[in-house]
Amino acid sequence: MSVSLPARLALLVVVLAASLMAMLYKVHKATQFHTVIDRGELADLPAENTALHHKKGMKHKDAKDKNLAAIKSLEGRRKMMKKEEHIDNVHNTTHQKEEEDKPMNIILFYADDWRHDTLGAAGNPIVKTPVLDALAEEGIRFTENCVTTSICWVSRVTLYSGQYLARHHFEMLGRGRTITLPNGTRVEMKFEVSQNETIYSLLKQKAGYAVGHAGKLGIWVEMDRALNFDFMVEEDGWHWRKIGDRMWHITQKNTADALRFLMTRNKKKPFFLNVAYFATHAVDGDTRQYLPQNESLPMYENDTIPMPADTYDKMPPFFGEYNEGRTRWRWRFDNESKHQSMMKNYYRMATEVDTSVGIILKQLEMEGVLDNTLIIFTTDNGNFHAEHGLADKWYPHQESIRVPLIIKDPRMDEEFTGTLNDEFTLNIDLTATILKAAGLEPLPSMMGRDMSELYTNGGLKAASTVTAQSRRKESVSVDKRQYPDPASDGEGKYHSGHETAWRTEFFYEHPMHTNPDYIPASEALVRKDWKYFYWPNHKYEQLFDMKNDPGELNDLFNSTDPMHQTKLKWMRKRFIELKLLAHSDLSIVL
Repeated sequence: MSVSLPARLALLVVVLAASLMAMLYKVHKATQFHTVIDRGELADLPAENTALHHKKGMKHKDAKDKNLAAIKSLEGRRKMMKKEEHIDNVHNTTHQKEEEDKPMNIILFYADDWRHDTLGAAGNPIVKTPVLDALAEEGIRFTENCVTTSICWVSRVTLYSGQYLARHHFEMLGRGRTITLPNGTRVEMKFEVSQNETIYSLLKQKAGYAVGHAGKLGIWVEMDRALNFDFMVEEDGWHWRKIGDRMWHITQKNTADALRFLMTRNKKKPFFLNVAYFATHAVDGDTRQYLPQNESLPMYENDTIPMPADTYDKMPPFFGEYNEGRTRWRWRFDNESKHQSMMKNYYRMATEVDTSVGIILKQLEMEGVLDNTLIIFTTDNGNFHAEHGLADKWYPHQESIRVPLIIKDPRMDEEFTGTLNDEFTLNIDLTATILKAAGLEPLPSMMGRDMSELYTNGGLKAASTVTAQSRRKESVSVDKRQYPDPASDGEGKYHSGHETAWRTEFFYEHPMHTNPDYIPASEALVRKDWKYFYWPNHKYEQLFDMKNDPGELNDLFNSTDPMHQTKLKWMRKRFIELKLLAHSDLSIVL
């Protein structure tokens, strides 16, 4: 029999209660934390409200005793009972309407460097993620969720802006593109997204949410805290650090900061909280790479992690020994013993995040707000675990671009509870989904779509039967952004979405870093049956049959099969179309 999420959370909180209390005590003692807290919340403290409530209760009791004493006859008692019943009905109806009209809270659990199958619910036979597995059972898990650029800071700015890299231009940590002015001067751009158009500021300023961020902001740019946050603590780049008189693990710190926001926020407002875990990202400068908590070390000790074959020789010819993906493979995976050690510590850190999610959800349950909270778990990019002879991310392969996504939404139709969805959802959709849940429309510059369309009001219908002939030439979304026309091939099967269907393809992009030998630029047209790669620095193309070659090992670019050559022609044409749209200023949904 399946155990419900609340039951699992209750068991988890009993086990962790002692350590959690110690953690919270240390958090409140620490002096290095920076936060913006509305001090008006002091009026809501339980100690102050208890006495007032007691006085009101005594006053109400005295009045009730006097009224009861005045009722002498049976008829009088019946009239009183009828009156009280009417008052109760009015009260219950009013309370029910208030609950229905109450804005949803939103919590985003946003982990780092997790690929789609770092979940027990995704069929991973080794990693233990009981809380997330239970969340998937009570929500919906998206099996083809992908990122449009597989690297930390680009994905985060995509979340903050709802835009492709091609539009927000934030290519490097701390800065975006370098532009050349008409007079020839070269200028390094900074954070090009307007500070009043980030998801944080829109929720705070337009929707009236209490907004919190705990963990990795990930862009190394100072954001206007008063405009974007009520609570903001940024942690990035470490696994262990001494803060105050205690050694903290970063996942413990992320957990404690999230709890501190929940406990100190303005309770009169709905809240949005991004718990942006640094785990399972490695500490790149440390030879150990992954440093889990001490209590986790016995986990996975007796497990054996399957080691992928080294197929680096199948990568394009310009992938040499100085490619950063290959360098990090040597750091982590170039022998069996190292691979076992690294992967076990990676899984230990994943389980620690799972435990943290359980602690935070239990806090929401204890506050009585869990059932009115939209819960999202996802990550910023995938990760190679030695597949293709690589480590880390960047490139358009499935291990790099596919990431987990679980949503539990109070509005979800019962028929979708505990189900899987295999539509192409993207990280650009996160922004639109969160804004719509808060009652806001996506901005015209945003490029994603509200994912709740897939699990509310019966979901989208007839996704596989719509053809180019049966849909309008220029489909327009509810918020007036346009959906591009379908591809020329496939008789309408391939498209970016329309009123009754979700996208069936998407454009992927990643910029070059440092030089083409280090991290070459890569782009792709991604479909479920075919995938086209383009490497701009080398003008190199690849074609993969995803149905027969899901591991993307057999490049068909030079195939003499006429069907392959025809497919290559159509894929190349559509790739160019979507790339131009991504780089345009059009108000579109991609």
